[in-house]
Amino acid sequence: MIRETWRNQAIGLAVFLVLCFGVAWLGSMATVPNVPTWYAGLAKPTWTPPGWLFGPVWTLLYFSMAFAAWLVWRRDGWSNARLPLAMFAVQLVLNAAWSWLFFAFHRPGLAFFELVLLWSAILATTILFWRRSTAAGALFVPYVLWVSFAATLNFAIWRLNAA
Repeated sequence: MIRETWRNQAIGLAVFLVLCFGVAWLGSMATVPNVPTWYAGLAKPTWTPPGWLFGPVWTLLYFSMAFAAWLVWRRDGWSNARLPLAMFAVQLVLNAAWSWLFFAFHRPGLAFFELVLLWSAILATTILFWRRSTAAGALFVPYVLWVSFAATLNFAIWRLNAA
């Protein structure tokens, strides 16, 4: 474990929280204006969750992601955890990109294929984190499960609205 002061640990956690919630904010810039307009007009499967559920779920997932990354960083530091933390960054970029593809650009088919890449990056991050910290890996499991569900929902919406 990296032996650092409480202050440095708090700053490290804050960095990961800012990264994760920065991605959430970036995604919301594409999502929020398009939910009441474009998304509301799409055909959706009967098992689509209510809209109010997405915000709380994603908030918990972003907290979990940040805490998991912090655990890995705290244990091994930047230089010793390059690969897991780089994969963490990759999945964050893909996470933000999905919102833009699906909501802003109205491309559910392309968003689905991007979501397959995102899911793969999340799974790789989960495995890499698990090898460093069981807790960090476990914190990513709900994210893998939610994105698995999201991919299924994305695919169904794409097929229901294929022109």
